[in-house]
Amino acid sequence: MARSIPIRTEAARGPATRMPFAAPGATLLTALPPLSVYVHVPWCVRKCPYCDFNSHAAPAEVPEERYLQALAADLDASLPQVWGRKVVSVFIGGGTPSLLSAGALDALLALLRSRLPILPDAEITLEANPGTVEAARFKDYAASGVNRISLGIQSFDDASLRALGRIHDAAAARAAIEIAQRHVARVNLDLMFALPGQDVDACMADIDAALAFGTGHLSVYHLTLEPNTVFAKYPPQLPDDDTAAQMQDAIEARLAAAGFDHYEVSAYARPGQRSRHNLNYWEFGDYLGIGPGAHGKLSFHDRIVREARVRNPESWMAAAQAGAGAHVADSHVVQPAELPFEFMLNALRLRDGVPAASFAERTGLNLAAIARPLRVAAERGLLDPGPARLKPTPLGWRFLNDLVGLFLNDNP
Repeated sequence: MARSIPIRTEAARGPATRMPFAAPGATLLTALPPLSVYVHVPWCVRKCPYCDFNSHAAPAEVPEERYLQALAADLDASLPQVWGRKVVSVFIGGGTPSLLSAGALDALLALLRSRLPILPDAEITLEANPGTVEAARFKDYAASGVNRISLGIQSFDDASLRALGRIHDAAAARAAIEIAQRHVARVNLDLMFALPGQDVDACMADIDAALAFGTGHLSVYHLTLEPNTVFAKYPPQLPDDDTAAQMQDAIEARLAAAGFDHYEVSAYARPGQRSRHNLNYWEFGDYLGIGPGAHGKLSFHDRIVREARVRNPESWMAAAQAGAGAHVADSHVVQPAELPFEFMLNALRLRDGVPAASFAERTGLNLAAIARPLRVAAERGLLDPGPARLKPTPLGWRFLNDLVGLFLNDNP
């Protein structure tokens, strides 16, 4: 078995046609899941050497007006797919969304509200880089409706931050956290471990520094060398697997002692502080993704569709404003044979899993369709045999890749 590690991932798809239809014989959905919205802001001050996300070094002046016009066109083209559906959460990610001016962020949220029925208590998250934080700007972000901020801290050690190519230092990280906490009630800190030259003590020093701020949510990721990154081409010296495993175990123990629930592979939360937006992903909910390179999953009564936007910001802006759907690089129906794996890939990231009934509700398939891999997973001690929930055992969660792989084309 290969031990699973918490990593950040972003799916990639090939070209396909817009608005496909279901395959003959597809099972119908009786109800639609909750809907979230993801908005991608593609620019960063500088691309980090480990990052494989769709981020691009910002020009001297971010083209905010063109970006907002294209975003409005992208959203308008998508409205027939989600018409009338209430939005439970919004996540503005990147890139570095905190590069946007307060006025641009306000306009972005206004265009979403003018076109979509966003619930009054919706979670609205903004990702921010500590190197781009300004107190006045964050105050205005909160006034526009942002009620949760996710800060890409990564480490509180200056040497580690330099090794990661970050534009901020530890002092800027601490200042950004204090500013965010003054303006919104919910703050997440993104941290990384198994960094170049890091040992267990240095890793735990980062965790203790984060805990000292008392935020309600931490996302803790294992640094991995992703293809098509600078680190993949010029790999740094990283801790060995045994040391990284010691770090992971120590992190889990320290955060549990501090009152954090390890509810998802890479996420820890105090009571009432779980990320509602990310939970919708893991529970196989729907999300409309707009902006360059954004991905989405949308359910209809007879099909589930995945989409991806054109990745290059300039190309996406031009295509979105030209109309005719050219800004959508890929749109395809998830076939019934693929749905068990896709569902489990998400749901089993949650420590407590999901209700067994949600499999049929979210895929349109009967649970009997996966009886064989369910049985095999339970026999191998990877899945809780209880009938009420689809829940990994501690062993299954530790070796999640092996567990999820059992549902890949029903091939135990």
